[in-house]
Order: sequence, then structure tokens, then C-alpha cells
Amino acid sequence: MDSEELQRRRAERARARQRRALRRRLIAGGTLAVVIIVAAVAVASSGGSSAPSAPRAAARHRTRTHRRHHTRPRGASTAASLGPATGHPGTASVPILMYHVIAPPPPGAPFPGLYVPQAEFAAQMQALRSAGWHPVTLDQLRANWQHGARLPAGKPIVITFDNGYFSQYAHALPILRRLGWVADENIQLAGLPPSQGGLTTSQVKAMIAAGWELDTQGISHADLITLDPAQLHYQVATARAMLRRRYGVPVNWFCYPSGHYNATVIAAVDAAGFVGSTTVVPGWAQPTTDPYRLPRLRVLSGTSPAALLAQIASAHGTFTPPPSYGGA
Repeated sequence: MDSEELQRRRAERARARQRRALRRRLIAGGTLAVVIIVAAVAVASSGGSSAPSAPRAAARHRTRTHRRHHTRPRGASTAASLGPATGHPGTASVPILMYHVIAPPPPGAPFPGLYVPQAEFAAQMQALRSAGWHPVTLDQLRANWQHGARLPAGKPIVITFDNGYFSQYAHALPILRRLGWVADENIQLAGLPPSQGGLTTSQVKAMIAAGWELDTQGISHADLITLDPAQLHYQVATARAMLRRRYGVPVNWFCYPSGHYNATVIAAVDAAGFVGSTTVVPGWAQPTTDPYRLPRLRVLSGTSPAALLAQIASAHGTFTPPPSYGGA
């Protein structure tokens, strides 16, 4: 064997030793190093363009999945986000506030007391926050009463808005969203078109996206105790079916228009699948209260923050549910 052939074989043996040493180092470094080197080789062989590596793509997929399932609209406060239920019925006693228009009354308004100016409403909400109140929805309250679902830290309170006025979207929603608070919208489907201050479908969807609960006062705010069975069914059951189909939400609570109800109306509300109703009788809602006669506190124009807190405190324990009510 000549010297040239000997040198060639020695070089091959040296390269073989180097390859074996490289494999040992890769094995010692773990699988990740192999993946990185293989990916680098693939990129180099394709001229530098490649799909994302498997670990990086998987990480991005996990991030997207986490965000999709765990993010909520700003201000949303769902029952599922409040923590697991204890399994024992809750005992929360809760005031339910009633608002209508969040704007100054126009000249000649028939019920100027139902108009709460925006600045006044904002001051009331700040006072509630400073006093330790935290709004929940009626569904969240029911989950607490029935299964012990945890409510947010602080004293629970429900804020409801009747009829579906545009100002509830334009003025109340931004104020509550800045606080991270939710509310209940008791919408009526007819009688308040946008030209007269009603809500559009897109506006209602925006309120739902912000965590508001959608409930109803029926089709047209009719006096339910004066209706025949077919008309009553239309105002109650049809309204719920329409809203559920349009917005894809439960619509579990009914609000008696002008507080008018009797045993026949309650039976119709129950038959339509509603789990309860709100009235205009003052007081606090308690777990022992008939769910179809929940009291509320009407907030009128000119109510100062201090007066609102006093109104809430003085109404505690004063409610005695009547069998029927026809209050204005």
C-alpha cells in the first residue's frame, strides 16, 4: 500500500471518528438540539424559506387557544368567571336598582323624573364603588342563591335599565365599562325605534359583548293584566323566543311593564320559561323572595350620590311581596 492510499484511509477514519463524536454530543444534548439542527438543515436546503418549526407553531397554537377560551370583553363579568359553586345555597341579600333614560329630560317630557343626566349617573356609580358595591347580573345572583356560586368581592348589587333607550348604550355603557361593571337590560321589542331613542340590534350586541345581561319587558310595554290569553302569550313568550333567536342569549328574566302583574301574568311568565321577574315595589331581593316578585329601587332624577346610598340602606328589609301590583 503506497503512502497516498494510507493517508486517504487515515483521513476517512478521522472523519468517521468526528461523525461518531458529533452523534454522541447530539444525544447528550437531547432531542431539542437534533430538532434545531434538522430544521436548520431543512431551511438551508430550501434556500432559507420554511414553515414555522413544530415547537414554535405549537406554542403559537397554544397561545391562540388560550386567548380564544380565556379572554372576555372588557367589563364582562360572567357567572363562569366568578369561581366554582360551593354547592350550598347562597344567602346574599341584594338591592336591585332601576334606571330608565341616562340623559337630561327634554322640554315637556311626561315623566321627567325618569331622566338621570349622564354626569349624575357617573357620580352615583363612583359613590357605589367607593361604598364597596359591585354589580352582578340576575343570572349570577340566582346561581349564588341556588348553588352558592361565588360573587365578586364587595357587596353585590344589580343595576337594571328598562325599555331599551339609546342613552343606555351611549351614556351608561361607557361609564360602567370604565369601572369593569355589568348591568341588566330589560328591553322591549317595539315602541322605541331608534328615531325615538331606542336601541339597534348592533348596539344590543355591543352591550351583551360588554357583559350585560339581556332580559325583557315584552313586545310593546303593554299593560299585561288587561290582555287576553293570546295577547299575553305574544307579549311574554313570543318576546323571549324572538330575543333568544336574535341574540343567542338565555333571556331568563322578565320585567313587568309599569309593574303591572297578577297571578295570571305570573303564570304566563313562568310558562314561557322565565326563571323570575322584577317589579317596581321597593326593597331588597333575598333568597327567600318569590323569584317572580323581585323588588327594585327606582332611581329618579336629582338623586345625589349620598341620597342614593341612603335610599339603598333604608330599603333593606322593607319589602313584603304582594300577590299582585299595579304601581306606576
